Amino acid sequence: MTSPSGPLLDLARAYGVLTEYVDWRGQTVAVSAETLEAVLVAMDAEVANPEEALAQRHLEQWRRMLPPCVVTVEGRAATCWMHVIDGDPARLEVELEDGTWRALDQVDRWVDPREVDEVLIGEATFAIPEDLPLGYHTLHAISGERRATAALIVTPAWVGLPERAAGGRSWGYAAQLYSVRSRGSWGIGDTADLAALARWSGAQGADYLLVNPLHAAEPLPPMEPSPYLPSTRRFFNPLYLRVEDIAEFAELGAKDRARVAELAAGVPQARGAEDHLDRDASWRAKRAALLLVHAVRRSPEREAAYAEFVAGEGVSLREFATWSVIAEDHGNDAGTWPPALRDAKSEAVGAFAAEHAERVDFTMWLQWVLDEQLQSAQGTAVEAGMRLGVMHDLAVGVHPGGADAWRLAGTYAAGVEVGAPPDPYNQLGQGWGQPPWRPDRLAELAYAPFREMIAAVLRHAGGVRVDHIIGLFRLWWVPAGSSADQGAYVYYDHEALVGVLALEALRAGAVVVGEDLGVVAPEARDFLASRGILGTSILWFERDGDRPIPAHRWREWCLASVTTHDLPPSLGYLAGDDIRLQDRLGLLPGALEEELAAAMADRDQWLAEVRDRDLPGDTVEQLHRYLALSPARVLCVALTDAVGDRRTQNQPGTSNQYPNWRMPIAGPDGVPLLLEDIVGSPSSGRLGRAFGLD
Repeated sequence: MTSPSGPLLDLARAYGVLTEYVDWRGQTVAVSAETLEAVLVAMDAEVANPEEALAQRHLEQWRRMLPPCVVTVEGRAATCWMHVIDGDPARLEVELEDGTWRALDQVDRWVDPREVDEVLIGEATFAIPEDLPLGYHTLHAISGERRATAALIVTPAWVGLPERAAGGRSWGYAAQLYSVRSRGSWGIGDTADLAALARWSGAQGADYLLVNPLHAAEPLPPMEPSPYLPSTRRFFNPLYLRVEDIAEFAELGAKDRARVAELAAGVPQARGAEDHLDRDASWRAKRAALLLVHAVRRSPEREAAYAEFVAGEGVSLREFATWSVIAEDHGNDAGTWPPALRDAKSEAVGAFAAEHAERVDFTMWLQWVLDEQLQSAQGTAVEAGMRLGVMHDLAVGVHPGGADAWRLAGTYAAGVEVGAPPDPYNQLGQGWGQPPWRPDRLAELAYAPFREMIAAVLRHAGGVRVDHIIGLFRLWWVPAGSSADQGAYVYYDHEALVGVLALEALRAGAVVVGEDLGVVAPEARDFLASRGILGTSILWFERDGDRPIPAHRWREWCLASVTTHDLPPSLGYLAGDDIRLQDRLGLLPGALEEELAAAMADRDQWLAEVRDRDLPGDTVEQLHRYLALSPARVLCVALTDAVGDRRTQNQPGTSNQYPNWRMPIAGPDGVPLLLEDIVGSPSSGRLGRAFGLD
């Protein structure tokens, strides 16, 4: 690895690429020239001549009449520049979301004109009124015969908790939905189980039920088991459908009903301690049944409702459905398709969709009936007394060959993947196999893909957990073929992204929880808190150097939990199961005895801190009572802790070495539990009661 030249460093900074960073040890690490060049190439920068590329970069803004997008905060002063031929008149108006227009006032601010492409260009500055309403508006620039438009997004200063949950504290459960199965499930937890679990949780006084990302995966097996590596974050996974709850199921004939029952009975149920969930088998059976239900003639009212849904979802739904059908024929990775089909906008793709219109319709129909069932689950949660209801999880990215990367190809950077630099828990760094969004393309599109995604996930929800929310500030880009520690941070316009997130959450009446664990700049956490976005506090990670942070010093504006899905449940963690597992998988940097002793010493520090409070109950119950001593506004119980499970759901740094995301929820003995077992056991609710918030 070589050191970058001065011009390359300047070019990287001009593109928002950090040329050095502070690692988890507090040491400054310089980014290599090779990494900087690869990251810049991913943003279409000409690295062969960095001096000329930098000059062109500086001219880009001056070649525009308006910025691609302006994002402001309600009640705060802001300005917008406008470029015109020097000496020409300048007028700027705003068309509000409701169709009304307002003229903007030019402010007295001198900017030296600049020669651009042999034309002298001047810059005028206009004030954005502080009293503009929240929403998505349009700026119109006029200068003689020249015209231009740009998006103006006015975002809320504060999100916080919705009014119905603003009083007092809230608590809820976190569950991996696929792992929570009932007798009626097809081997995988589904929307009916979601509703039943929400009803049980609400009856105990819980305000929310946080579930894993329900994003859509591949249309045919093999399906990616990780809910954090979806094909799309815009649409949901029909694997979670309950076939029998679709309205048209009631109209099936006797023969088709018998076939559906036969398909359901043939799905593996993972009853034994060594059994794992089989998504592929479940989806094969469920898809065959869904094809039968799709063939049922819908009533005129249902047909109208379906048509309305398709029209409302627009081109995004049709493109997602088209990708799904092409994937059925050519494989789940669009990068391996015939060249003519790799471009979502090509004539070949349009012809394919027309030829396979019935199959495309089936995929769109799946999203409609899934939307109905998610709406019903949220309704059940609210009826059960939950002040928030279902809280969805938003993954940090998508599969590079999936639907989003295909239909929004120009929005994603090629030749790099998202990851994380080395930290105490992953000392080699992490590569997540996901393409990053390009900051410049998001701005050009007025953040429409991001806005659409957030609106979709919040449509039938009371909250959203944003995985790795620091990715809205900066992301670790790792060039293809490089190790995960050879990456670089790329900045994003966090004020714009957090603003759009806040606007969509406010309109949905939802809370936003940001997963802000790991290496995070304090100013990022401060910014999120200033906008009413909750952070995340995991008991084991709340440390100041080598000492636990006492509960009274924790953040108020956060969701506090004992554990997370990347750690074993508390019983397993307290026993050191994670260290022994990492040793078996060859992931420990040192000898087992030394690593286990160090880990148990850290955990014993926490146990001493908790036991000093003289809290009642067993150790796991004491840990949860300790959470309630903090000022955290939202508390969380992992459902695995509630039932005494101790098996790791996900082991970071592994793929097929461990059955990640395939473990059914189980009791202390490792034998899988059904939802009926959980809701029928009086002990399952003891950790929620430990908070004392009834």
